[in-house]
Amino acid sequence: MRVDDINLAHRLADAAGAAIRPYYRQPHGLESKGDSTPVTLADRAAEAAMRAILDAERPMEGIIGEEYGAERTEASCIWVLDPIDGTTSFVAGRPIFGTLIALCQDGWPMLGILDQPISGERWVGAVGQPSTFNGAPIRTRPCPDLAQAILATTGPHYFTEQEAERYLMLASQCARRRLIYGGDCYNYGLLAAGHIDLVAESGLKLYDYAALVPIVEGAGGRMCDWAGEPLTAESKGDVLACGDPARVEQVIEIFRSVDTTN
Repeated sequence: MRVDDINLAHRLADAAGAAIRPYYRQPHGLESKGDSTPVTLADRAAEAAMRAILDAERPMEGIIGEEYGAERTEASCIWVLDPIDGTTSFVAGRPIFGTLIALCQDGWPMLGILDQPISGERWVGAVGQPSTFNGAPIRTRPCPDLAQAILATTGPHYFTEQEAERYLMLASQCARRRLIYGGDCYNYGLLAAGHIDLVAESGLKLYDYAALVPIVEGAGGRMCDWAGEPLTAESKGDVLACGDPARVEQVIEIFRSVDTTN
């Protein structure tokens, strides 16, 4: 991964943070989009700030953003932007949302930044390099048994009926009273830094997960879909993150066991 790509990603995160902070716990112009998801002036301002930099400095590279769509998607290198992942948390004044910035090459996530602009926390992952938190290397933690695992998800109500069955079966195997709800992208940062063990979600878009793959995997963890396949631009949006890669197959088998009993 080129140093200038990483430096550019940092500047994008800085620009997004500068656009977001004036709206935090202030009037933010909350609206509902056509798909009923929330959007604020901060979401739009942050993505516009990042796109302006990319249009000026990388006019031949593509952009996929949550708020302003896709352009130049035929390019080999595409920047994937989620200005505020966790808009509901942002609206509620909870500093557990984040700006997600990814660089994908031929559909594969190669570089990712997760930035929390209120607390000043920044995770960076790049293929071939150790992931960092505020500049210091981080590692996921070992999880010798699912019975000791802390499992997180944004919310079980986002699952379909079949997905909910799989999730509940997994949750039944994890540590009781250690299930975490809410947190969106922030949960993956905590996993990469060795504080929690598993994240399971579904219905995600590329901009929801692309930046997180290099961060988690560069810290020693693994991200895949619920069938165990690598996450790319073609993935359908069911996402599993494991801090300890040794637990991946165990989790996949739990998901399969639900399928075979239906």
